[in-house]
Parts: sequence; C-alpha cells; structure tokens
Amino acid sequence: MANIISRRGVLLLGGAALATPFIRTAQAQQTLEWVAGSVGGGWYTMAAGLSSLIAEENPGIRIRVVPGGGLANSTRVNNGQSPLGWGIDAFTAAAARGEEPYTAKHEKLRSLGTGYSPTEHNLVRAVGSGPEGMREILTQRGLRIACPQRSSTDEMTLQRILRFLGSSPDKIRAEGGRYLNGSYADIAAAYADGQVDYLYCALAKPAAILTEIGQGRRASQLVGFPDDVRKHLADTYAYAEGKLPAGTYPQLQSADLMVTTMDSVILANEALPADAAYGITKTLIKNRGTRLTQIHASMGAFDPAVAWKYSGVPLHPGAARAFREAGVMPA
Repeated sequence: MANIISRRGVLLLGGAALATPFIRTAQAQQTLEWVAGSVGGGWYTMAAGLSSLIAEENPGIRIRVVPGGGLANSTRVNNGQSPLGWGIDAFTAAAARGEEPYTAKHEKLRSLGTGYSPTEHNLVRAVGSGPEGMREILTQRGLRIACPQRSSTDEMTLQRILRFLGSSPDKIRAEGGRYLNGSYADIAAAYADGQVDYLYCALAKPAAILTEIGQGRRASQLVGFPDDVRKHLADTYAYAEGKLPAGTYPQLQSADLMVTTMDSVILANEALPADAAYGITKTLIKNRGTRLTQIHASMGAFDPAVAWKYSGVPLHPGAARAFREAGVMPA
C-alpha cells in the first residue's frame, strides 16, 4: 500500500500561534489518539489522511495517530488507552463476545461504522515452485511460506486455514519446511530473494507489496481460495467472501479470483464524547467517494447506507446521529 511514515511513529496535527483567539480555540480542542496499524502500512496511511481531513472540518478535534495492530487494537480501545482505533469486523465481534483469540468480553467497544476498507486475503506462489491450488500448496511437505507477524489478523487467519486443512506451523517445520514471520517489507523481501516460495497477507487493494512482486524478477501468481475454505472461515469466524477482479494485479492473475475478505471498522470507546463521534462520522459521510479515495483507493467502497448496519459492537450514539441526519439510517 502507499506509505506515509512519521519519524516519531505519530502524526500530530495543528500548531501554535500567538493570536489570542487561536489560543482560546486550541485550549478547547479535544486531542484524540487513534491507534492504527504498523507505521507505513495501509491503516496508518488511512488514519493519517483521515486525521487531516477531520481536522479541516472540525477545528475542535485534534487527532494523534499511533501504531497498532488488528488484534490488539480492540483491547486498547476497550481499555480506554486509545479512544479511537481501526478494527477488523470479524475480530471485533469476537472481542465483544470474549471469544478466540480474546479471553474476556470487550463491553466498552462502540463503532463509527464499517466498510471503510474492504481487505482481501492473498496467497502468492512462485510459478514453477510446486502445486498450484491452495489445498495442495499448504499441505505439501517442505512448504516454505512467509506471512506477517505472529498474532496479526493475517497470521491468525492463515493458522485457521492450516488447521482446517490438517496442518499447522509446527507441522510445516517438523516436515522440513519453513514458516517465516515478519513485517510486510521483510516477508516481501524474503519472497523476492527466494527464501520462501509462497507469501500470505491480508491487504486492501491495491497493495503495494503485491504490485511490486508482480513487477519483480520472480514470476508469480495469486491463488484463489477453495469454496470449502471460504465457507469454513465465513461460517466459523464470520469472515466474508469476495471477488478479486482480473485487472487488479495484471501480472499476478489472468482471471477473477474468489477470496476470503474482511473489512475495517472504526472503533471507539464508549466514553468518546458524542460530539466528537458525531463530527468525525459526519465528515466521513460528507467526503465519501473522491475525497476518501484520494486518501486510499480501498476507501472508495465506503457506503454510509450500509456502514451503520455493522452488528459486531453497538454503534456509538454520536455516529448514529450522523447516519440519521444523512438520511441513511432510520430515526
């Protein structure tokens, strides 16, 4: 994905001025922390772009973006460490219920809606390195595969698929294979260098590392998800299914591919002031389409008429007000 990198790992908006009126305004500002993804990743890019947009239209709101991750963000927001954060629909619902991988109910989570960034799960194979189908790839002896860090939503999903197919990271290693974890940059480099023959990641299209792999020196191909794998993930863990159009990554696919998908939710702690939740949500609704797409292409999918319907956690009252005023949610 496109990268926005802050040297200190946070994005600070606003500034200082000598004029007394500005000082009075600044003193009234709400400074809110938004926990995103890894610095330079898609979530960080989107949160940074949204923080600028929100500040433009809400002088009383100042947002500081900090790094986070799909699994940990729900807990961080629930505990009030960050009043705002990105979450994954299926994992947020699990957090609210206190189900795997969480051990306690996250009862203070609220949402500002979903559909902000549909995310595809992707399996890439090096052409000529072995089997072509997902089932055959992931159950072969000597499998060499890379995926993001342990306990990321990407890695946990891969483990769930492996378990469904009768395998596991330990089994892969025991049979002489390699199961490599690392940052997106690290696993992409390992794949390009031939340290592994397969790469698994969940990234919203267009994902920079997949585009780079497609343009790289190693002939590669995206692999579709079998019907039973998609159904298992949907029925058991509430993932969704989607189609990756043929033209998404021209060098990596020659036809549409059916894949497992998940979506981004904007999480809020129940204590987030209603006026802040209202202002943020109203800004997102107002700027749907071109402006959000300029921040990240995947945000073009945001549809307010659908976004408020997410049932994994309750909708924040301030967000509900914004959706009602937009005419997309019943009074």
